[in-house]
Amino acid sequence: MSILEIKLPIHETFQSTVQGEGYWTGSLVDFIRLSGCPVRCPWCDTGYADGGANLPRQERSISELLAELKSPRVVISGGEPFIQKHLPELVQALLAAGKQVNIETSGSFWQEVSPDAWITLSPKEHINPKYPVISQFWSRANEVKIVIETGREVDFYQQHLSAHPKLCVYLQPEWNSLSKSLPLILQLLQQKADYKLSLQTHKYIGVQ
Repeated sequence: MSILEIKLPIHETFQSTVQGEGYWTGSLVDFIRLSGCPVRCPWCDTGYADGGANLPRQERSISELLAELKSPRVVISGGEPFIQKHLPELVQALLAAGKQVNIETSGSFWQEVSPDAWITLSPKEHINPKYPVISQFWSRANEVKIVIETGREVDFYQQHLSAHPKLCVYLQPEWNSLSKSLPLILQLLQQKADYKLSLQTHKYIGVQ
């Protein structure tokens, strides 16, 4: 089987939108959302809070996915992309097609992927201790995005963040508690001036 014939479980794809979060905010991107995630974040905005058993899932080949791409950068998200055994092949095919590749992950599962892929680590160990961050991700990630709900999340990961001071760290308010979490982030930024605020700008402008 050629790499283009490999199939992956797809939750959804959409094209020609903008990245709303983190370092690449405002960049034109396509999204490939892979299906499935066991972490069960209670505020998951893609529907996996309860495991996602009834969410859409379609097996699609890499060649089909490549054929619909429109933007120079592709964001692979989920669900949790690193649970999919063919993630490295998908990344390889996208890079070979001349695309820039971002992967968004909780860091709870590890696979080797091309060093040319940008990795956004959004750790969820403080929510579900059964899914700790695999240690390699703290060195491999290009940015860390921490969703803030209580204000204690930064302390939970501080040992790792301090050990990797060159990481770009973004603090993002949990959308459903925005009025509470945003002021908490502004307080945290006074203590951590090298961290940055990440807003889900795609929600403000009404795009996927």
